[in-house]
Amino acid sequence: MNIDAFAYLDRIRGIAFSLPGVTEGTCYGTPGFYTGKKLFARLREEGDILVIYTEERNAWMKKDAAVFYITDHYINSNYMLVALPHVKNSDLEKLMQAAWLKRTNKSIVKQWIDGNNAGKKSIPAKKKL
Repeated sequence: MNIDAFAYLDRIRGIAFSLPGVTEGTCYGTPGFYTGKKLFARLREEGDILVIYTEERNAWMKKDAAVFYITDHYINSNYMLVALPHVKNSDLEKLMQAAWLKRTNKSIVKQWIDGNNAGKKSIPAKKKL
């Protein structure tokens, strides 16, 4: 990994660990972020690319194809690649929260929503990009 990879990993960890039930493990030899046993994001070998679960990747890729894209390997999956040097923090947070929401246990999501309604960060409303 290049030296910037450590800064990107810190950025990803900061978002990931703000969500309940997230653990870090490895996936293909790189840091991966899990909710339960389900992967929702991982750093690719290059160190500056994030692989993230999303069911809305076409909208993200349409928004900015230089930042959000796929390779042939990801065509038949719900994963997308994110160029970390160019992604806005707000977009990265939205993506990681959405990936976590889709992959995590519904009781954990309910607890998180209830906690957020008590004055913490709110879940972004589902809306078009």
